Amino acid sequence: MQVSDENTNRSGSRPLRAILDGFQLRAASFIVTIYGDVVEPRGGALWIGNLIEVCAAVGITETLVRTAVSRLVAGGRLAGERQGRRSFYRLTDFARTEFAAAARVLFGPPEATAWHFVELMGPSTDERMQMLERSGHARLGARLAVGVRPFPPEIMPAVVFRAEVAEGAERLGDFAAHCWDLAPHAEAYGGFLQRFAPLAELVEAGGLLAPADCLTARLLLVHQFRLEALRDPRLPPEVLPLDWPGEDARRLFARLYCSLSPEADLHVAQSFVTAAGPFPRASEATERRLATLGGK
Repeated sequence: MQVSDENTNRSGSRPLRAILDGFQLRAASFIVTIYGDVVEPRGGALWIGNLIEVCAAVGITETLVRTAVSRLVAGGRLAGERQGRRSFYRLTDFARTEFAAAARVLFGPPEATAWHFVELMGPSTDERMQMLERSGHARLGARLAVGVRPFPPEIMPAVVFRAEVAEGAERLGDFAAHCWDLAPHAEAYGGFLQRFAPLAELVEAGGLLAPADCLTARLLLVHQFRLEALRDPRLPPEVLPLDWPGEDARRLFARLYCSLSPEADLHVAQSFVTAAGPFPRASEATERRLATLGGK
């Protein structure tokens, strides 16, 4: 497992060791995944002891967890509260908005696509162009970008031109290939399939994992898929290469997430603690996620 200086103990589960082999993890990023997968759909403030326990299973030390939590608090994404000797952390309103947008990409129904060009106006165009690129847009010039997905409101002031393909629709794939370098995305999705397909086969064949290992596996699944899905320009299927692995990766993500969830959520209910008591095994939001993924 290559986690810089962040690895100490590994999970004793052989399937998890296979997933963790070569997995790059950073404490703050993995904690974001924990909040997005477990806390955001249930609400409440999570006990830091649960963060330390879950992170230990993937080799992240307590010291690094506490340092990462402090940085997330300083960055305005977590807010702390104490109850006796215990420390709990909840998402800030800003972070909840950010997490909800990411959840729509991971767990929501397929997004609508609409081609558009964005011409940035005013100062600070470099910073705002980087925001556009992180949201999946392709830079065409110092101020001009093209995309098909929603863009962050922080890029304003800008002029947005909605686009329709009047002629040359058969060349739209060539246009997309010219604007976006899809090779890194295809490679990332291919790596995701290679890493998680054996686990999906094991689980679907009736292989047994402990509830805690199911949660760890689901968090690793969400973590890697999130990192790629949020970077992916998410172009419409008609302009993607014929061997595009993105849809296979999404189907695998949905299948395995649903397969791991019964035992993973059992562990959450048995072990995770909020400031008000135990976490619920399920919520309306978690049920909605499973229903949507199960329909894909």
